[in-house]
Amino acid sequence: MSASAGAAAADRDGMLKMSELADASGVSAGTIKHYLREGLLPEPVRTSRNMAYYPPDFVERVRLIKQLQEQRFMPLKVIKRMLADDPERTRALIELEDRVLENALAGEEKRISGAELHRRYDIPREVIGRLAELGVLTPGSRGYSPSDVKIVEAICRFRAGGYDERIGFTVYDTLRYKSALEGLVKEEVEVLMQRLAGEMDPDRAVKLVESGAEPLQDLISALHSKLLVAELTRQREKR
Repeated sequence: MSASAGAAAADRDGMLKMSELADASGVSAGTIKHYLREGLLPEPVRTSRNMAYYPPDFVERVRLIKQLQEQRFMPLKVIKRMLADDPERTRALIELEDRVLENALAGEEKRISGAELHRRYDIPREVIGRLAELGVLTPGSRGYSPSDVKIVEAICRFRAGGYDERIGFTVYDTLRYKSALEGLVKEEVEVLMQRLAGEMDPDRAVKLVESGAEPLQDLISALHSKLLVAELTRQREKR
């Protein structure tokens, strides 16, 4: 390296050229320029009209933007808002989401075939088919997940107790609970992630989520019983 080149490198103090930033982040220069135009990256240090240098921390920021685009399918305007609020917290949030999801999916890996499901449970095939059409069950190429099996088992117990088509109960009644829980779970995930991300080690956070699963089910069950009694009481008082 010449003396002039060495001096130029020293003056950069770790700053990166566009080509170096692209190589380090694994994202094309064209994409990085697009991020700059959209305001997702701060302005670089410009030494001339055609020369700019980028801080080393741009590498992780560019990678994070690409990750949010490709893995979370987030539009750039949403990513921009998240990064403007707190980029480090955003990174912690993504890491925590990945860990919790990975842990949850591990419990869903075991699958059983449709034939095995019908062998275990006395439930018409058309009922299973309708539940899948409604998105209550989500079978894959390898069959049904443990959560799918639990849903089928619960519906079988309902039917065994007399909740069947003869008195007007169909698979479409499950949509009422699915719709109510979707909003609840969305809010639960948002609150949980916001409170834990960046505030707790990911391993500890995953254990906390795991430990809360069973008491949460008990809480929902108890609240359901309490609300059922309250609603029946209100209905009686209205008459």
